[in-house]
Amino acid sequence: QVQLVESGGGLVQAGGSLRLSCAASGRAFHTYVMGWFRQAQGKEREFVAAISRTGGNTDYANSVKGRFTISRDNAKNTGYLQMDSLKPADTAVYYCAADAGGYVGPNRRNYGRWGQGTQVTVSS
Repeated sequence: QVQLVESGGGLVQAGGSLRLSCAASGRAFHTYVMGWFRQAQGKEREFVAAISRTGGNTDYANSVKGRFTISRDNAKNTGYLQMDSLKPADTAVYYCAADAGGYVGPNRRNYGRWGQGTQVTVSS
């Protein structure tokens, strides 16, 4: 099984940028689809973005399209989420997730492995 550890969260002003990383260990990272989800306080966990095993296919939530970019470096066993033009509404704990079945999309039940999360706070 793959283990996931997120990093790169922090406090940023509105309009700023952050880059989250998801370091994977264990089974070969390149065999997993990778996704990012987020959970704001008092709300359900929601889909942010997903990327296929090779990086050739991506999917984004409408709320982040054009502002966030998901990518991966299989040689480094690491996935990334570049977040630009951040808004206070982006404040949440961000989770990295992995799916061994090849699904690229927003259904969190397809993702069997999860990291512990990293806090992102955007101030106005």
